[in-house]
Amino acid sequence: MRSVIPYVSQQSEQEASDWIDRLSRSMPDEQIVDFKELSIEQARQADIAIIANPDPADVAKLPNLKWVQSVWAGVERVLTDLGNRPFEIARLVDPELARTMAEAVLAWTLYLHRDMPAYADQQRRKAWNELPYRKPGDRTIGILGLGKLGSLSADVLLSQGFKVCGWSRRPKDLKNVEVYSGQDGLIKVVEKADILVCLLPLTPDTMGLLNAEMLSKTPSGAGLINFGRGPVVVTEDLLRLLEAGSLKHAVLDVFEHEPLPKESSLWNHPAITVLPHISAPTDQESAAKIVADNIHRYRATGELPETVDKVRGY
Repeated sequence: MRSVIPYVSQQSEQEASDWIDRLSRSMPDEQIVDFKELSIEQARQADIAIIANPDPADVAKLPNLKWVQSVWAGVERVLTDLGNRPFEIARLVDPELARTMAEAVLAWTLYLHRDMPAYADQQRRKAWNELPYRKPGDRTIGILGLGKLGSLSADVLLSQGFKVCGWSRRPKDLKNVEVYSGQDGLIKVVEKADILVCLLPLTPDTMGLLNAEMLSKTPSGAGLINFGRGPVVVTEDLLRLLEAGSLKHAVLDVFEHEPLPKESSLWNHPAITVLPHISAPTDQESAAKIVADNIHRYRATGELPETVDKVRGY
């Protein structure tokens, strides 16, 4: 007899119920149960759990887990809370998430490319001025992070005529993209990027990576889009570079503390666009299908989905 699969989260009752309902419809042969409703025996028998930023104390009450499946793509919080536990961790790898992210990268690249912040400022000042136009082919977009999200984003930008270069931890070969790796490669991408797009996960190596020294290497008047994780960018350094004019505008969707505190100076900064972590929301329908496929394969063959490297941090 199969053990039940606990759903462990710190979501509201309604959010958890919605996820459990969607997951249950995607795998009708499984019994998905809210952790709060588990019996002691069910908790003891569980070998799989589905998690959404759970309380580590709750997960500790599931002593026989072999692996857990997160319904989020980001794993830094899960690794901080559960990285020392003996079970494996699978993050959500969803093509729909990559499509949504690529859509957001294109949208906000065009926002900077077509000088939308400057036109918004002109509207506030009732100024009627046509700004110089640059063709996409005259602008280079640098992408930091060329996993599934970054690779598809590069393809979408290329389809609109932009030049694209990118950086990844390991060497990669992407058609029509100048790809670099290593510290020297990172500097080359930053130096080329008229608009720098950060899609990096948060790891010990990426914490504070985009500091004053690195960001000052961008071409004068460059733009920054951070859709990765907030602490990858050193906020104080970013503000100084924006004030100095060496960076023109920053679009920030991720922050060290979320929601962004109301007292933060970022809200009203004229050279910053603040977004509430909406660049690539998880799609419940596609996520539930992927989770179901992973669990079905494990039940049938014992094969785990791709799991997180706890040393690398992703």
